[in-house]
Amino acid sequence: MKGIFARASKSAYAKNPVLGCLVFATVSAWILISFFRLRGELPGSGGAASHQQQQQQQAPSIRTSTNTNEINRINEFAQHLIDYPIQWPYRNRFGEMGSRLRLVREWIELADAAAAAATSDEEKVGAEVLRNTTERVLGHTFPFLLTYTNWWAPFADLRQRFTGKQKQGIVIPTGTRTFRFACHLVVSLRKVLDSKLPIQIVYAGDFDLPPEQREEIASLSKDGDITFMDILTVFEDKTLKLGTGGWAIKAFAALAAPFEEVILLDADTVFLQKPEMLLQQRAYAEKGALLFHDRLLWQHAFQDRHRWWHAQIKFPSLELNKSLVWTQEYAEEADSGVVVLNKSRLDVLLGLLHTAWQNTEPVREETTYKLTYGDKESWWLGLELAGSQYAFEKHYAGIVGWMHENGTTSKKKDDGKKRVCSFVIAHVDEEDKLIWYNGGLAKNKMTMPDVFEVPTHWMIDADWEKGAAKEDMSCIAGGKAIPLTKEESAILAKSMKLAEEVDSSLALIDKSR
Repeated sequence: MKGIFARASKSAYAKNPVLGCLVFATVSAWILISFFRLRGELPGSGGAASHQQQQQQQAPSIRTSTNTNEINRINEFAQHLIDYPIQWPYRNRFGEMGSRLRLVREWIELADAAAAAATSDEEKVGAEVLRNTTERVLGHTFPFLLTYTNWWAPFADLRQRFTGKQKQGIVIPTGTRTFRFACHLVVSLRKVLDSKLPIQIVYAGDFDLPPEQREEIASLSKDGDITFMDILTVFEDKTLKLGTGGWAIKAFAALAAPFEEVILLDADTVFLQKPEMLLQQRAYAEKGALLFHDRLLWQHAFQDRHRWWHAQIKFPSLELNKSLVWTQEYAEEADSGVVVLNKSRLDVLLGLLHTAWQNTEPVREETTYKLTYGDKESWWLGLELAGSQYAFEKHYAGIVGWMHENGTTSKKKDDGKKRVCSFVIAHVDEEDKLIWYNGGLAKNKMTMPDVFEVPTHWMIDADWEKGAAKEDMSCIAGGKAIPLTKEESAILAKSMKLAEEVDSSLALIDKSR
């Protein structure tokens, strides 16, 4: 048995020297416990769960089996993670959750390597026992994974969900409030952009998206390639409360989706290229996760937020060190209207689990939605803290809209700056071509929901002038105003025409007011 883990570890070391160091630290489990305690993590007091409760819902313990000393040490540390779960208050435990996930990732990789190198039944059993350990830890750490059908192996069950024939797909969480925008998005994807990717609509129970509305969405695609998933049938909702959680459903929709590669979309997303192009971005292919920046606004305005980020992230990644939000204290990093994830990559999947944890009801109500706006920052933060690879688009968010001599918020009437103004935020691909924007097809989805007007220009890498209220336009000033191409204008014009037809046939304007 000792030989199999030596061979597995040697193989892992060859691929990644850092992994070798971490596996060695894993074997020396109690040294790690001391390390975490010095950092103020994994406290030795404060609400350990009773062993009697744990035994009611767990796979057989490694302690009951005859295994190597290495596995026993791992099991002892695993039991410590179970005995001392992350509990309220959560604000200063985000970094610790990331540390735990990094460690579990090493155990999973070690178990996989051991299974691949096994040459005897005993060695195969040893690898399986190590897998059972990780299942116990993940089940106790993320109780929303546990259902009456998968309590034995919740993480394996989760991974099994996306091993089907459809490897790539679009996921759109929506409910009654965003139903109209979802209809617009579906007809644009299918009838204008001719996207062939399967679409899954995710909702939280019949109250969130009634059967009749699901039927109406399904009718918008004649190919019958739109599926629906009630998220409440997948995860234990006790700690989630997704029916009233708003943005919180998004992380769980991505987690539960049947696709290895997920393009997660807000319902009010507007595309100017096929969403398939997102999967072809070089940064995504390299890292396995592609995120998009928000606007550069309100520098130095949210000191508490920045102090908290820096307290949780002791060793920022190369990607984070490129961030102007991280280095220059702008307010918001991410626009989570589009998130692209490759869940077949273990680091990305575990980072997504961190993001999901941030969006559970107790954590979001205490910290995530108090210190930041909704789910926006939970995506990069989860990936960062879990040690996952990810990439942001090269530019901070731009705008697509209309030329104005002076923006609505400009105090200088004769400053000579060109401005592009609108109510939306725009993003470009790696070739600096417009690919999507948020806010829906209507000119202003909040105040002018039945007014459609094709934008004429876009601008990026210039100064934002934020509108004071929802009915006020925002502008970018001082950059190059770039006209939309004929193709881009035609895509938007056709999408808007179809949106108006859908509004009429389904009486959506009346339903949305």
